[in-house]
Amino acid sequence: MATIEDFKNLDIRVGRIVEVEDYPEARKPSYKMKVDFGPEIGIKQSIGQFTHYKKDELKGRLVAGVVNLPPFQIGLAVSEVLTLGFPDSEHRAILVIPDKDVPIGGKIF
Repeated sequence: MATIEDFKNLDIRVGRIVEVEDYPEARKPSYKMKVDFGPEIGIKQSIGQFTHYKKDELKGRLVAGVVNLPPFQIGLAVSEVLTLGFPDSEHRAILVIPDKDVPIGGKIF
């Protein structure tokens, strides 16, 4: 079982997607996204299975991401952050997003 201390060790921040590209090298349909997490964290690359969204729907959208995990290889690219999502009833990845426009870089508490 995870403890509250385990949760506190995760650095979950709000970012804004600034770039989205197809990523056909992944095993499952995915996008390669650049996410701006503000001046403290900067722009990081994330690989995510959010392909049921159109690329222009994602660009400019706020997202939640774990920014302090080690980078991990997905196909030929490295994902520097984990963009958070939940599966819907059809097992498509649905983004975790703030319900208000909040400043990028904001840390979950």
